[in-house]
Amino acid sequence: MPVRFGRIAARMFLPKKHNPRLAVLLMIVATAFIAATTLFAKALGGDTLGPPLHPFQISHGRFVFAFIAIASAVAATRPQLTRPHWGLHFARTFFGWGGVTLMFASVAFIPLADATAIVFLNPVFGMILAIPLLGEKVGRIRWSAAAIALTGALLLLRPTPESFQIASLLALAAAMIMGVEIIFIKKLSGREAPIQVLLINNFLGVLIASVAVLAVWQMPTAAQWAVLIALGICMALAQACFVNAMARADASFVAPFSYGTLIFATLYDIAFFAQIPDWITLTGAGIILSGGLLLAWREARLRQLP
Repeated sequence: MPVRFGRIAARMFLPKKHNPRLAVLLMIVATAFIAATTLFAKALGGDTLGPPLHPFQISHGRFVFAFIAIASAVAATRPQLTRPHWGLHFARTFFGWGGVTLMFASVAFIPLADATAIVFLNPVFGMILAIPLLGEKVGRIRWSAAAIALTGALLLLRPTPESFQIASLLALAAAMIMGVEIIFIKKLSGREAPIQVLLINNFLGVLIASVAVLAVWQMPTAAQWAVLIALGICMALAQACFVNAMARADASFVAPFSYGTLIFATLYDIAFFAQIPDWITLTGAGIILSGGLLLAWREARLRQLP
């Protein structure tokens, strides 16, 4: 089964021709898979499939089964691998693992739409951190985009004694940590082939997650094993679709469609948990989306400048 899956997935990592329409479709499919991972994490963190699993164990399953899928694709394609920068890979993976784990912890207690919207602040934190860490200059438009997005997040935190949800802080912390990950992704950009980056990222993720899970490991039920496997495969497919989308069109054109994750998270909330988004969720998510799109537009303009 892994080899057969690897052969299918391998085709997705081969060089592609420029095709913006297909790029958009692939990005939308990727967002559906990404939202599905949070859906599975919410199910695993609850008691519907058995005793709730710790977020460390959920993220461990995500990395283990995603690595098996990516490794199968590598075995099928046998791409030429170069010498990796292990320090950058480890830093990127460590913060990525931390962000994913906090994200999985938050969705066990708050709606998928709320958690997803808050985590979409990670580009904002990445922009802010790029000032001291990468020496980047930030103008008024980018600061305005950050302020807009942070306003939306503040609304989603529901900062009143009656409605404040402490689990929302977990999603906010996830966004901050993923913002740090973005710094290391920028440092890795262009150094190595995407499939090599994905392979090493998931391999190191397995090592980090395996150490973290030792203290909280419990035997999953049969249903939980199935969902853990599905979570890992969905993440591998999401990464494959994302890489393909970026390869078929300019990043500035296709990246904004990644916000489709929020739409799918909302639909999953309604379909599987009967959680209808209230006006706070819709307004806060809309504000974050506006800020994120403004930031994406400004980043695209900056890349076009000589």
